[in-house]
Amino acid sequence: MAKLNVNIGGLELKNPVMTASGTFGYGVEFQDFVSLEDIGGIIVKGTTLNHREGNDYPRMAETASGMLNCVGLQNKGVDYFCEHIYPEIKDIKTNFIVNVSGSSPEDYGECAARINDLENIPAIELNISCPNVKHGGMAFGTSAEGAASVVREVRKRYGKTLIVKLSPNVTDIAEIARAVEAEGADSVSLINTLMGMAIDIEKRKSLLSIGTGGLSGPAVKPVALRMVHQVSKAVKIPVVGLGGICTAKDAIEFFMAGATAIEIGTANFLDPAVTVKVRDGIDQWLDSHGCESIKDIIGVIE
Repeated sequence: MAKLNVNIGGLELKNPVMTASGTFGYGVEFQDFVSLEDIGGIIVKGTTLNHREGNDYPRMAETASGMLNCVGLQNKGVDYFCEHIYPEIKDIKTNFIVNVSGSSPEDYGECAARINDLENIPAIELNISCPNVKHGGMAFGTSAEGAASVVREVRKRYGKTLIVKLSPNVTDIAEIARAVEAEGADSVSLINTLMGMAIDIEKRKSLLSIGTGGLSGPAVKPVALRMVHQVSKAVKIPVVGLGGICTAKDAIEFFMAGATAIEIGTANFLDPAVTVKVRDGIDQWLDSHGCESIKDIIGVIE
């Protein structure tokens, strides 16, 4: 077998396949379908400082080669996670990573600080695609200044591995990656969903309750691959690639483009065991091509 272990900052993954936040629950929901310990990392659903109900239904819609969602970060808050979810997952032998969201840098910082105290949570992933309530609802991740402000605040209060999830809904994603790197991010993950829309032509209304939502699935893969390649050339920290990965071939494209690890999202809805199948497929491809390690192919595309 080829060596599949990689490092994201100070975080070692036994293999480079992780689950994307919001597509795998808290992991325990998938235990009947896949061995969680075979997955390199599980990024749990978005967690906020306080309880959030999320958006009204309908908040998911199928599209050609993908899906739209506007779930709206429904969760019971970080204290609920610490008290009820953490005891269920803390002894499972893989890396559990919490995706953190907020409406102000202070919210992010406080949420991260509470997770920092959990011994068996070695990393967080910041979702900076959230609206900044103090600045008219513009997402933190759409400007270098906004993104940097969140990372700066979190870094004051969080001492473990910090991954920042970048929004693709920007003009220059490399600029934002450099901004979060400068403030202490250990890694960046990309891409988050692309903004999209679908319409019911008989009802003459959007298929989603709030009109628009995030597009994910195979349709976004070429955009994600291009952005991962761009960012990997712009920063020195590891890049985690995601967006439309369904097979080992998809994953290998991301590694060649410069990703150190990958996340699988929408494909989990189609096949709850896809993560392990992709891991095995990567291993088989490396063996058949005479590669001793996944590191042999990371960033080979100039």
